[in-house]
Amino acid sequence: MTDMHIDHKVLSDLQEVMEDGYLQLLETFLEDSERRLSQLHEAKSADELGMAAHSFKGSSSNMGAVGLADLCQQLEERVKVRPLYGIEDLINRIDLEYLEVQHFYRAERERVSASQL
Repeated sequence: MTDMHIDHKVLSDLQEVMEDGYLQLLETFLEDSERRLSQLHEAKSADELGMAAHSFKGSSSNMGAVGLADLCQQLEERVKVRPLYGIEDLINRIDLEYLEVQHFYRAERERVSASQL
């Protein structure tokens, strides 16, 4: 099942493959995503921004965060076109989408933790 934010099939498959490591995978994704967001905001050039967007797109896609991956893909493509006017809106959309994803993964983390008790 895929909603506009999360591909639940990807998560289900990850949980099946990772077994006991799934909880750590969720933790790592949340921590890593905070760093990747900082990289987006602190980028000093279009190249840095493009690399940060590409990296964030990959990790988001691997974790089933399809909406976030799509926005990062848009940003990755957008920085190839000069001038860079208007990218702030796209970065703001990434921030907002990450808040949705973060909320979901925190709830998923709690669900998994509770089921392991």
